[in-house]
Order: sequence, then C-alpha cells, then structure tokens
Amino acid sequence: MTLTIGVDIGGTKVLGAVVDERGEVLAQTRRPTPAGDTEEIVHRTVSVIEELREAHDVSAIGIGAAGWIDAGRATVLYAPNLAWRNEPLRDLIAAQVDIPVVVENDGNVAAWAEFLFGAGRDADDSMVLVAVGTGIGSGIVIGGQLIRGSHGIAGEVGHVTSVPGGQLCGCGRLGCLEQYASGSALVRFAQQAAKDDPDAAKQLLKLANGSVEAINGPLVTQAAKAGDQAALGAFDQIAHWLGTGLADLVQIFDPQVLVIGGGVVESGDLLLAPVRRHFDEALSQRGRLPVGEVRPALMGNKAGVVGAADLARRR
Repeated sequence: MTLTIGVDIGGTKVLGAVVDERGEVLAQTRRPTPAGDTEEIVHRTVSVIEELREAHDVSAIGIGAAGWIDAGRATVLYAPNLAWRNEPLRDLIAAQVDIPVVVENDGNVAAWAEFLFGAGRDADDSMVLVAVGTGIGSGIVIGGQLIRGSHGIAGEVGHVTSVPGGQLCGCGRLGCLEQYASGSALVRFAQQAAKDDPDAAKQLLKLANGSVEAINGPLVTQAAKAGDQAALGAFDQIAHWLGTGLADLVQIFDPQVLVIGGGVVESGDLLLAPVRRHFDEALSQRGRLPVGEVRPALMGNKAGVVGAADLARRR
C-alpha cells in the first residue's frame, strides 16, 4: 500500500499526517506556525515531515497552504495570513526532503478530501465545498477534477462580491461574501445586535460579562443554543448570505453536492437549517428542477492533510 504525507500549513499550526490510499490517517504530528517568518515555516514543515518519515516509508509529500498557489503547484503567490509573497515553497521543501512535493491551496485540498472520502463520496463527478471559518475557504470539483483555472487560483468563492460597495475585505475588495457569511461576520453581526438591542441579547451579554467587545464566535453559538434572539439573528444573517451564495454556485456549476465545512459548521442546525431555508428561497424557480443537496462536511480537521496526501499520490 502506497503511503504519502499530507501537511496542512495554517495561520496557527503546521499539521502533518501519514495517509494511506483509503484516506486513513496512520500517524500525525504538529508544530505551531511562526506566521511572520517564512524561513522558519519551511523549517518546521520539514521537521514535521522528517518526524513522520522516521517510522513510515512514503512516496511523496502534499502541502496544503492557506494562500493563492500557482498553476504549477509550486509557488505560493500570496498568503493573506502568512508572510508568503511569491514563495517557491515546493522547491524549498523538496530540496531538503529529496522526494516529490506538490503544493495546493488549503480549500482545494479540503474539498478533494470531502469529495473522495467525506460528504461528497457518493457524488459521481461534482461537488462544491464552502468552508466557513474566520474567513471563507472553498474548492470546486467538476468532472472528477479540481477546478484550478489558468493560473491555479480559481474557486475563491469567498471573494465574490455579494454587496457592491460593502464591507472592506482583507483581499482589498469591497463587499466580498467572506465579509457577510464567515465566522468573523457572525461575531460582527452579533456585536452590532447587542449594541442596537441589549434586551434581545441578554443571554449573549451575560456570557460576555456585559462587554460587547468580548463577544466571540463560541459565545454566540452558546447563546444561540440558549435561545438568545440576537445570537440567533446573527446566525440567520450569515445563513442568508451563505444560502444565497450557494444558490449562485448552483446556477454556475450545477454540482451534485454542496458541502459546508469549517469551524462554524460545528454549530449544527443553528447554521445548516437557516442556510437550507435561504438556499431554497434564493433558488426561486430553479428550485423546481433537480438541485444538489446541501450537506455538512464530514472530514473535520483531517480534511487538509488527507486531501493534500491524496493529491501528492496522484501528482
């Protein structure tokens, strides 16, 4: 059985795992990410790889990186949360590990894992993943292949304009979906609701010790579970934008399955129920035709390493 290593490099951790052909994780290890030090990121990534290789014979390395990756799956063109700018990541790592290395966007590797082994494994050829975390990650599979585009940076669903002239996004554009359907948006909406109507946010403000600024994602989820109207309203707001965005993806790609991943999906039906409702509303007459099912992701935190490892196997 061929083994490969998948490494998921994020803003807080470098997670590596040995993965078999069935998508099973056989071993894993991690290091903290020194986000501002590109040389040290490479050093810690190599350290993760070397530790895993001590006990396993592997044929290739797949790297999932939070950033825009070139068409050759070699260079990180830009990373919003790490200090990479035209970083030749594949070659820097390959020079030290002496086996084949491929680099891919983190949303793409997670989508690939869900398509093969997770929520989309029963799909014949198409799936869209939208990962709702601090921002919005995504990956699109059509015809059994990742859609990467001419330059390798297709599929950035989170940076499609939802509100023209709206909230400034970290990418430099205004009104991106990420600003209205992410975990950050959930917190922003909840904080604004608590300011505008404290009576509707009693549970939320109690959990935050009366401080609007102390409201965060876990507190919003906790308050929503307790029936807090401001928290529930914040979930409904991001669900509106996410459901509308998914309906737009149906118009463009007509996928068999639409998967919602990321940390916010752990809130369960607090997010999924209103997303499905707004999705159905946004489809309008299209909803009378066959439409892909909206499902929660199943792979969790291992999606990145599993997807990266499998893409390395298929390099």
